[in-house]
Amino acid sequence: MIRKIAEVRETGELFSSRTLDLAAVMPLAQEILTAVKQRGDAALRAYTEQFDHVTLTNLAVMEDELAAARTKVDENTLSCIEAAAEAIRNFHYRQKRKAWLEEFTEGIYLGEMFMPFDVVGAYVPGSYFSSALMCVIPAKIAGVREIVVCTPPMKDGTVDPHTLVAADLAGATTICKVGGAQAIAALAFGTETVPRVQKIVGPGNVYVTAAKMAAREAGVEIDFPAGPSEVLIIGDETANPAFIAADMLAQAEHGAKSQAVLLTTSHELAVEVERELTAAAPAREAGVAQHWLLVGESLDECFAFANEYAPEHLELVVREPMEALKRIKNAGSVFIGNYAPVAAGDYATGANHVLPTAGYPKLFSGLDVDHFMHRMTLQWLDKDGLARIKEVVVQSCRAEGMEQHAQSVEKRFSADAAH
Repeated sequence: MIRKIAEVRETGELFSSRTLDLAAVMPLAQEILTAVKQRGDAALRAYTEQFDHVTLTNLAVMEDELAAARTKVDENTLSCIEAAAEAIRNFHYRQKRKAWLEEFTEGIYLGEMFMPFDVVGAYVPGSYFSSALMCVIPAKIAGVREIVVCTPPMKDGTVDPHTLVAADLAGATTICKVGGAQAIAALAFGTETVPRVQKIVGPGNVYVTAAKMAAREAGVEIDFPAGPSEVLIIGDETANPAFIAADMLAQAEHGAKSQAVLLTTSHELAVEVERELTAAAPAREAGVAQHWLLVGESLDECFAFANEYAPEHLELVVREPMEALKRIKNAGSVFIGNYAPVAAGDYATGANHVLPTAGYPKLFSGLDVDHFMHRMTLQWLDKDGLARIKEVVVQSCRAEGMEQHAQSVEKRFSADAAH
């Protein structure tokens, strides 16, 4: 059904329907975290049997399993995985920061150093081999020493071979057959098999997200909260309705709670997209679970709505896309033009597809190399440099009542300082 942007904005229904109901699942997530913290691998095996209906003896993926996985991935798919890995490396190498030290004032040098984490964890949903590449490669580029991948087992107790091959190719040092909230718990606290990590990244369902939030309270950092995937498309009369409908239908493959939204000033475009959606839906296992076709009075109205919505994926399919881009403030990743579908970013361009959702692009950036390191500032002063700022420091210290701070500076210029 085609509706007005102003009407939907006023009711707030589009925004309220994408909120994460973490409160409903948090008690179970907390229970799982506590059990894994207390019982380690035994709890992981029990939860794997309960939720995945698989009985496991060994939770770690061994070399013979990796070798077997390589034989199950056909050459064409392996070439695609390798091409994606190369593109992801090329993109993320450009993000890596370099240490610097510069003389700002004579005798005063300032700079920064960027230190990788020692151990990080990546959660990879079952069969999402592309997410293994997206999580592990930036960590590797950052210089992380140990990268632990957790991914759920299949019914036969093995891991999806594409995921195994991708994680190994990307540089994972440990791969474990454990999924859900129990995987997050294992990474947060460590078990006999799963190493404890400093930070957990990667997409997952609401239970995984709740567990990540709980783990953060326990002192383990995470990338960001994430909910169901979503795409928002801003299109004008230059947009191809068949392409837009295809991108909206593709969104349904992420699940029933995913959203696909079209904002346009062209009622004709909305009608054509609706026709395409209606025609295509019977041929799919499911149509778009939540699709919204919204017409506005102007592109300004579309931009304002998009910034308020803050989508995970934003497509700009308008006559002057670079001008439109200047109006965009909040989005996880932006796709420009008729020939930039979200699928291209998911699998081949190299930009990261692990992105904040549910409005969180207002607060968080997508996964990148910076997520896997922390920064230290550097300050190097010689005596002349300290002398130049001595009075500012001393006076400021005393203004705040910090007498010993003031004396720590003055001491360096006293008669007995040389002794």
